[in-house]
Amino acid sequence: MKDTEKTPTCVWRTTPELVLALDERFGEPVDAYVNGSQVWLRDDGPTGVTLEWRLHPVAGYVRPPGVGTYELFATVALALATEGSGDGPPAPPERLWEGLEAFPAYGDEAAGVDPEQLVVAATGALGIPPDASGRVNHTPIADEWERSGRQISIVDALLHQLSQGPHGF
Repeated sequence: MKDTEKTPTCVWRTTPELVLALDERFGEPVDAYVNGSQVWLRDDGPTGVTLEWRLHPVAGYVRPPGVGTYELFATVALALATEGSGDGPPAPPERLWEGLEAFPAYGDEAAGVDPEQLVVAATGALGIPPDASGRVNHTPIADEWERSGRQISIVDALLHQLSQGPHGF
């Protein structure tokens, strides 16, 4: 596969600090899915490219009882921000989401984005440098995730691809 057929991406493992940074800098997600994904679309990529920021669910994700799909992120973020003054989050963030990925939202924009430029832009937007970056092929990851009944780790698959390629660092 040619490098130009891969999407530039940045990946972060989930931590409470990451969830708090997302909430503080980005606010509530623009979309949330029953599979646990939380998504922001923002024009903070290199040269104003729209980035999709996707908080990937853990393998076998199950939404905590009593919290709706669209309220989950805000509920967890608020509990983390006010820790010690009330109830904790419905589940630790690492048990809900395994990591965050940022990549050009639209395929036609991806070809013109250099992974190193993406790192600079994404770090500036989020305030936290990524754990890994480079170029990935999303298709086999998505196919395997669906084939497995959503039982594989998307972030592990991303990190594996990034460790194999010339642009992973």
